[in-house]
Amino acid sequence: MQKCEQACRNYGTLVYWKHADAEIAAAPEAQRDALRKKKLGQFDSKLENGVDMCTTQCQSANNDADMECMIAAKTADQAIACTTK
Repeated sequence: MQKCEQACRNYGTLVYWKHADAEIAAAPEAQRDALRKKKLGQFDSKLENGVDMCTTQCQSANNDADMECMIAAKTADQAIACTTK
Protein backbone atom coordinates (compact mmCIF):
# COMPACT_ATOMS: atom_id res chain seq x y z
CA MET A 1 0.00 0.00 0.00
CA GLN A 2 2.77 2.45 0.95
CA LYS A 3 4.62 1.94 -2.35
CA CYS A 4 1.39 2.37 -4.31
CA GLU A 5 0.69 5.63 -2.52
CA GLN A 6 4.25 6.83 -3.09
CA ALA A 7 4.05 5.92 -6.79
CA CYS A 8 0.68 7.64 -7.17
CA ARG A 9 1.83 10.80 -5.39
CA ASN A 10 4.95 11.06 -7.52
CA TYR A 11 3.00 10.42 -10.72
CA GLY A 12 0.28 12.90 -9.79
CA THR A 13 2.74 15.60 -8.79
CA LEU A 14 4.83 15.31 -11.94
CA VAL A 15 1.87 15.20 -14.32
CA TYR A 16 -0.03 18.00 -12.55
CA TRP A 17 2.94 20.38 -12.71
CA LYS A 18 3.74 19.48 -16.31
CA HIS A 19 0.29 20.68 -17.35
CA ALA A 20 0.17 23.57 -14.87
CA ASP A 21 3.60 24.87 -15.90
CA ALA A 22 2.60 24.74 -19.57
CA GLU A 23 -0.58 26.70 -18.81
CA ILE A 24 1.36 29.23 -16.74
CA ALA A 25 3.98 29.67 -19.47
CA ALA A 26 1.25 30.27 -22.05
CA ALA A 27 -0.42 32.97 -19.95
CA PRO A 28 0.44 36.63 -20.39
CA GLU A 29 3.49 37.47 -18.27
CA ALA A 30 1.52 39.82 -16.03
CA GLN A 31 -0.85 36.99 -15.06
CA ARG A 32 1.71 34.23 -14.44
CA ASP A 33 2.35 34.84 -10.73
CA ALA A 34 -1.35 34.87 -9.93
CA LEU A 35 -1.95 31.76 -12.02
CA ARG A 36 0.96 29.94 -10.35
CA LYS A 37 -0.50 30.78 -6.93
CA LYS A 38 -3.90 29.53 -8.05
CA LYS A 39 -2.41 26.28 -9.36
CA LEU A 40 -0.43 25.83 -6.14
CA GLY A 41 -3.63 26.32 -4.14
CA GLN A 42 -5.44 23.70 -6.23
CA PHE A 43 -2.61 21.20 -6.17
CA ASP A 44 -3.17 19.58 -2.77
CA SER A 45 -6.87 18.96 -3.23
CA LYS A 46 -6.44 17.62 -6.77
CA LEU A 47 -3.61 15.36 -5.66
CA GLU A 48 -5.52 14.01 -2.66
CA ASN A 49 -8.62 13.37 -4.79
CA GLY A 50 -6.60 11.38 -7.32
CA VAL A 51 -4.30 9.48 -4.96
CA ASP A 52 -7.03 7.33 -3.39
CA MET A 53 -8.34 6.08 -6.72
CA CYS A 54 -4.83 5.58 -8.09
CA THR A 55 -3.75 3.67 -4.98
CA THR A 56 -6.75 1.35 -5.26
CA GLN A 57 -5.99 0.69 -8.93
CA CYS A 58 -2.32 0.16 -8.14
CA GLN A 59 -3.10 -2.41 -5.47
CA SER A 60 -5.50 -4.24 -7.77
CA ALA A 61 -2.96 -4.32 -10.58
CA ASN A 62 -0.22 -5.63 -8.27
CA ASN A 63 2.40 -4.59 -10.84
CA ASP A 64 5.68 -4.00 -9.02
CA ALA A 65 7.54 -2.95 -12.18
CA ASP A 66 5.11 -0.10 -12.99
CA MET A 67 5.03 0.95 -9.35
CA GLU A 68 8.84 1.11 -9.08
CA CYS A 69 8.99 2.96 -12.40
CA MET A 70 6.49 5.57 -11.18
CA ILE A 71 8.43 6.04 -7.94
CA ALA A 72 11.73 6.48 -9.80
CA ALA A 73 10.34 8.89 -12.42
CA LYS A 74 11.83 12.37 -12.35
CA THR A 75 9.71 13.90 -15.11
CA ALA A 76 6.06 13.69 -16.11
CA ASP A 77 6.99 12.05 -19.40
CA GLN A 78 8.90 9.32 -17.54
CA ALA A 79 5.96 8.76 -15.19
CA ILE A 80 3.46 8.57 -18.05
CA ALA A 81 5.71 6.12 -19.89
CA CYS A 82 5.53 3.79 -16.86
CA THR A 83 1.80 3.33 -17.35
CA THR A 84 1.68 3.17 -21.14
CA LYS A 85 3.96 0.22 -21.85
